[in-house]
Amino acid sequence: MSRSALVSCVIPVFNGERYLTEALGSVLRQTRAPIEIIVVDDGSTDDTPRILEGMGDRITTVRQANAGPSAARNRGIEKARGDYVAFLDADDLWLPAKTETQLRCFERDPRLAVCTSLMQNFWAEDLAEEEARLKDTDTARPQPGPSQTLLVRKGAFDRVGPFDPALLHRDTQDWVTRARAAGLRFEQLDEVLVRRRLHANNLSRCRGAADGDELFAILRKKLATRQTAS
Repeated sequence: MSRSALVSCVIPVFNGERYLTEALGSVLRQTRAPIEIIVVDDGSTDDTPRILEGMGDRITTVRQANAGPSAARNRGIEKARGDYVAFLDADDLWLPAKTETQLRCFERDPRLAVCTSLMQNFWAEDLAEEEARLKDTDTARPQPGPSQTLLVRKGAFDRVGPFDPALLHRDTQDWVTRARAAGLRFEQLDEVLVRRRLHANNLSRCRGAADGDELFAILRKKLATRQTAS
């Protein structure tokens, strides 16, 4: 692999003015370049557009009517020019060696299609009480991460298809399940490469009954795939 292999980072954002600048900075500080940053503004009504305009030509901005994070990621994949596609939510952070560490895995294994890593939760200042209460629980320990940890060969999306825009919470789990069913080769790194910010407005705090419905839909699709294969 050439050291100039391009990684496209797709960042969906909806009203992300509070943390967006930090998220973008964590991508711009990666130890391995080049990185193409595609921010999909999913109908923001706050100061997000002004922040994106201030980034100039360091990023590519795509604007669309609000359609949810899965649809925004898919729009970013369509625009991506890179050999690899990675994702970051607008309130989270990549560690500086994230892309460099994962690209080494692809260099070692030409058949590798998807590389993931661990993530580490951290709390925003307004949740200090929650942080103190949960500091010794699994929530505070490194754990397998969602879309923010993925680095994917661009061609994998041709085989597996895009994220399911009907899924608000479990879209990454669904895509990974389909990718494994398609026989794509995975590698899970046992190190933290992403910091996930916990704050009062995390989408995951609003899951409720819909999350169970999405999990059931994923299991149903998985069962249907197995029945078709047999």
